[in-house]
Amino acid sequence: MHVFSEGKVTEPTYIDIVRAQGVPKDPATTPDVRIANDRAPGSQRKPIKLVEAAVSLMREETRKAKKAKVAAELMPEVWCLFDRDTHKSIETALKMAKEGNVKVAFSHPCFELWRLLHHKPVASSFGGVCDEAVQLLPFATDTENIKVVQPDEIERGSYAVAKKRALKINAAYGDHVSKIHRDPYTDVFTFVEDGLGIASY
Repeated sequence: MHVFSEGKVTEPTYIDIVRAQGVPKDPATTPDVRIANDRAPGSQRKPIKLVEAAVSLMREETRKAKKAKVAAELMPEVWCLFDRDTHKSIETALKMAKEGNVKVAFSHPCFELWRLLHHKPVASSFGGVCDEAVQLLPFATDTENIKVVQPDEIERGSYAVAKKRALKINAAYGDHVSKIHRDPYTDVFTFVEDGLGIASY
């Protein structure tokens, strides 16, 4: 599985910890995970750029897999992890990803919402401001290392709690409300389960 991450540090460190501490849904089929843009500069980490690169890679990996006659259940997967923040063209990026068979884990206002839900419920909007979510993190005083997810940040049993809280806030929106207008919102749990193959941690 190939992952394109908006963040250089937060999402990759989270992925490493979850893979190390998580309980696989099926230990026999735990996916290999590669951060596809680990060396990309900031200018190439905007959602639209991530999706463009992801769609291109998905097209190439699918072509190679079909040529090698890879079984359907072993076909490559490409994921993008990005946030609403103040980015332009989010709806275009989501549409491109869907059309290109690239999966997306999306958070509004930012990935820190998902981190926060491991520790406390969220009942109000952040007005699209990520810093407001960051300030609510229980370890927000460590501003120097706030982007680095620490192993003790993810406690045993916290995944189920975070997912339940995410589903609750997501359920507040009807299907007619586009993702860019859902604040707060996160579906990172779909990446954990469907992408990383992790059932819990």
